[in-house]
Amino acid sequence: MFNSFGNIYRLTSFGESHGPAIGGVIDGCPSGIEIDMEYIQSELDRRRPGQSSITTSRKEGDKVEFLSGIYEGKTTGTSIGFIIRNTNQHSSDYDNMKDVYRPSHADFTYQQKYGTRDHRGGGRSSARETISRCVAGAIAKLVLKQLNISVTAYTSCVEDIEITTPYQELDFNQIESNPVRCPEKRTAEKMIRLIEEVKSQGDTIGGIITCVIKGVPVGLGEPVFGKLHQALGSAMLSINAVKGFEYGAGFEGIKYRGSELNDLFYKENNTIKTATNNSGGIQGGISNGEDIYFRTAFKPVATVLISQSTVDRMGEETTLKAKGRHDPCVLPRAVPIVEAMAAMVILDYYLLQKVRK
Repeated sequence: MFNSFGNIYRLTSFGESHGPAIGGVIDGCPSGIEIDMEYIQSELDRRRPGQSSITTSRKEGDKVEFLSGIYEGKTTGTSIGFIIRNTNQHSSDYDNMKDVYRPSHADFTYQQKYGTRDHRGGGRSSARETISRCVAGAIAKLVLKQLNISVTAYTSCVEDIEITTPYQELDFNQIESNPVRCPEKRTAEKMIRLIEEVKSQGDTIGGIITCVIKGVPVGLGEPVFGKLHQALGSAMLSINAVKGFEYGAGFEGIKYRGSELNDLFYKENNTIKTATNNSGGIQGGISNGEDIYFRTAFKPVATVLISQSTVDRMGEETTLKAKGRHDPCVLPRAVPIVEAMAAMVILDYYLLQKVRK
């Protein structure tokens, strides 16, 4: 259960980290959308392992194969089926974890819930599952592009190294200019040095990804239990290693009075706008036409190459030193995943709004 995401634009994913393939089925995609295969592959390449010294060294081509729903380069409106074959698994790296629970990982909870688990790379709990989201997200972004809606994410914080410049003043064209995907060069250099230092120690590190969505029309979102920020939060919290979500002023907003935090309305060229955007583009759970922006917190990756205390399946105390190829920091590869999930939510709620009309 619960392998599907979305209402109208809906992704059902399948596959495990060390199985034959990861794949998915996309329902609800409008017909006639031109599929730019090079663009979709470039989105997968952004998530792909082994792309720099600060990511896992696992080498995967991550080539997507579409099985249905596309004809003569355009969507047909029917289900889009696809797979990405796994080609570089090192399952033996996980032999010492077969009967041992990795601290803060999904090993214990999966074993207790299902009575079994795939210890090779975490099986279904592996972040490799997110590659299917990047495929669906890339197609969603192609649709949103026709609606003049853009989704851009970037690394804004690694541990205590953080961008302090407002997103409006950043050059998003610089995001892909460095392996950490931070649009501020000096900050990016500091982040990279810190990640490399942590990696050399066999440890891991976390941080924050900021996402900005521009061009969203007024009116997306449903009252009470279908709020737009609720859907975005649910999408982000479904990503591996995510521990927090805030939009607009977020937790910082508690430091202000209502008179200071309120976004005052004004009219410009027959359009109602807000003088500030502390609401993050969403009011009452419905988009108000301003930029939607939010922050997603990622914990340090649970698998560390340092001996730690744990227990085995019999409850006997033991120690575990993980082996294999793991990300010292998930943020660089998580940037396209955040974009993909955000794009799917916005397209889904756009289609819901069309149904209402």
